[in-house]
Amino acid sequence: MTTRYLPWGRLWKYLGGAAAARAGDEMSGPALLLLGLAVTGRPATGSELLASVTVAGAVGGPFFGALLDRARRPDRVLAGTLAAYALGIGVIAAVAGALPIPLVVVIALTAGLFNPAVAGGWTSQLPRIVTGPELARGSALDAMTFNTASLAGPALAALIAAGFGARLAVIVAAALVGLAVPAASSLRRYPPSRAPGQARATHRQLATHRQVAAGFAAIVARRPLLRATLTSVVSYAGIGMLIVCCPVLGAQRLGGATRGALLISAIAVASLAANAILARRGWRGAPDIGVFVSTLTIGVSMAAAALAPGWLTVLAVAVVGAGEGPQLTALFAVRHRESPEHMRGQIFTTAASLKIGGMAAGAAVAGTLAGRSVTSCLLVAAGIELCAAAAYLLTGRPGRSANSDPAAGHAAAMPRPARKGPSADTAVRSEK
Repeated sequence: MTTRYLPWGRLWKYLGGAAAARAGDEMSGPALLLLGLAVTGRPATGSELLASVTVAGAVGGPFFGALLDRARRPDRVLAGTLAAYALGIGVIAAVAGALPIPLVVVIALTAGLFNPAVAGGWTSQLPRIVTGPELARGSALDAMTFNTASLAGPALAALIAAGFGARLAVIVAAALVGLAVPAASSLRRYPPSRAPGQARATHRQLATHRQVAAGFAAIVARRPLLRATLTSVVSYAGIGMLIVCCPVLGAQRLGGATRGALLISAIAVASLAANAILARRGWRGAPDIGVFVSTLTIGVSMAAAALAPGWLTVLAVAVVGAGEGPQLTALFAVRHRESPEHMRGQIFTTAASLKIGGMAAGAAVAGTLAGRSVTSCLLVAAGIELCAAAAYLLTGRPGRSANSDPAAGHAAAMPRPARKGPSADTAVRSEK
């Protein structure tokens, strides 16, 4: 079976919307950095704006997932959230330089709360388009939109900022996110498959904070999901360290700090190529093994990048992308397989938020280490990837797939309701 059998009539709008939103999101980061510098002359201003959007997105992810899961029309929630995120980015562009920076930071924090729609929120809707064996290849294509966005977004931001100014670059980023709204709205044509009625009804009775807790509990209760999530979070700490090291590697080995962008581009190109191969031919083993193998690949390539001389560093870093792309695809496959239908949005957005936190932690650590010794920093990053692989092994053998025993999965993920009503045990008995 090849990708020509995928339902392209349904899939192209989903992928087009995902690519537009994610390109706008990737473009907004460097554009905000440049805008902050342009309006105040201080690089720290741009960092404050970007950090505000990122932190708010990581914190808001689980709550957005709960809202998505309890909505009767999740497509409307997704489309509205994307529109709000695009509007928030546009407002930052409009008021930067006119309002005091602390107020602009507050606006950035508010806009960031809507950011989870771009990543986990969107991907959680993929089973409405493709199901069964097609879902694995659909996940690979979905992951490719991240790779394409990470390659095109920063380059587009740099080109527009250089030619027309940073403010316009931020506005274009907002417009790209806005272009995804019609694609999200089109999902109404494909109603989501419903979880057993009692499980969904019981889950909706919970207060929002209880639903968020249930999302974390579901990740912990399902061994394959916990293992994949923990591995990816630790692994992304190492990737965050690598990103910080790229400008230093460019300065020390490639002749200029700006050439560090070549290394980031090499990661994106290799990720895109690897996922294109997966979308065409598929992964023959279980996606769980794919998470483990790709993590080891990333670790080995980081060690090679630490020791590679001159331009061989580009090749070594590119292998990181050859591992990072398949890791994301395998991670999506595990999440789709293991997520209870009535908690899919929560699990995707919560897991994505945890990954963002891991990457931010790695970047923070690398800020000190890379300035002292980029080689040591990369070796530490490689060690973190080995820790991620060890975490995969230490979490034990996977239990039965969620698909093999859905009732048990719903019971594990469902806490007792806050108010009087059917208990989780009753819900499980009614599902059998």
